[in-house]
Amino acid sequence: MHLEELSMFILFGLNKQMQVTTGRYHTLLIRDSSVYSCGSSLCGVLGHGAETTQCVAFTRIRFPSLAYVIQVSASHNHAAFVLQSGEVFTCGDNSSFCCGHNDTNRPIFRPRLVEALKGVPCKQVAVGLNFTVFLTRQGQLYTCGTNTHGQLGHFDTQDRPTPKIIELLEGVVSVVQIAAGPSYVLAVTDNGVVYSFGSGSNLCLGHGEQHDEFRPRAIQTFRRKDIHVVHVSAGDEHAVALDSSGFVYSWGKGYCGALGHGDEIDKTLPALVNCLKSHLAVQVCARKRKTFVLVDGGSVYGFGWMGFGSLGFPDRGVSDKVMRPRVLDSLRARHVSQISTGLYHTVVVTNQGQMFGFGDNERAQLGHDTLRGCLQPTEIFVQETADDTGLASKGK
Repeated sequence: MHLEELSMFILFGLNKQMQVTTGRYHTLLIRDSSVYSCGSSLCGVLGHGAETTQCVAFTRIRFPSLAYVIQVSASHNHAAFVLQSGEVFTCGDNSSFCCGHNDTNRPIFRPRLVEALKGVPCKQVAVGLNFTVFLTRQGQLYTCGTNTHGQLGHFDTQDRPTPKIIELLEGVVSVVQIAAGPSYVLAVTDNGVVYSFGSGSNLCLGHGEQHDEFRPRAIQTFRRKDIHVVHVSAGDEHAVALDSSGFVYSWGKGYCGALGHGDEIDKTLPALVNCLKSHLAVQVCARKRKTFVLVDGGSVYGFGWMGFGSLGFPDRGVSDKVMRPRVLDSLRARHVSQISTGLYHTVVVTNQGQMFGFGDNERAQLGHDTLRGCLQPTEIFVQETADDTGLASKGK
């Protein structure tokens, strides 16, 4: 697999008709350019209106006009959508102005166009806890929202109510992929360099220090070793990267074995996950003290904290630790093309267009009304006429 093919595989998945994104207690799915959501709709993050507080089945999100969605990002309480046109819509909690709408700090209950980016076509969005990062087709970054730790990249801690370009990178580098943790950002450039900025409290910035970075700073470990990174994933307390040779690197807090090195030792700098060297990794996914690695043949490796079963090993307890990468035997019969994990739940998409979920389902974030938890990957179905089905718990 060539570098360019690998990059496209990672960004969109082998199955280009389906993409899944897991938030804290919810899941969003792109299927044939339409978006569906399920789970808890706190502050309107599901995009179904103020009257909807939960969706117990995947329900189609209605946009103001015909919208062909190509990418979505979801965090705790807000979500962002990129359209084929390059326009960006957002919904959810806007109290920190993370949705990019300066005229209100109230929740945005249905997807709304980010007016400040009109004429600036985007190709990817990444949402953090209270901020949003926008990647343009020209490889530039815009950010808005809370800036307590410098996570907006503007060399200060001033909040921004609408998207503002990161001037330090403008005309200097071309960014090809972004990832947002709770309060930090990772950005990959076209020449394989990784920049990081924001909170350094969990060592997620990869500079060997714990102080905050108020502007993008290149991670020197990759540069010194001539490692060409093609994809990064920003977890809550650790980060993972994938290079052009299919090797995996991790750094940050080592709680529960989330770094995959067989121990719980923190890594202040990116370190190669040695036991995965014999595999060609094509996607990495990090979240709350756990990591997944998808390899070329469609198998998935998981390690870290089981977290209510969200690591996918039925033979392990719901709070166990898996210290080294281990293949998910329960998915061996499936060729997985994409994986996404939330706080306590995980969803995978196969190259046959099927979806399977495991972990916590207390808020129906796996799209099942009756199950409360799944230790075993369970197939998730999306109803063709899902526009008005699956709504529950209505109230102002």
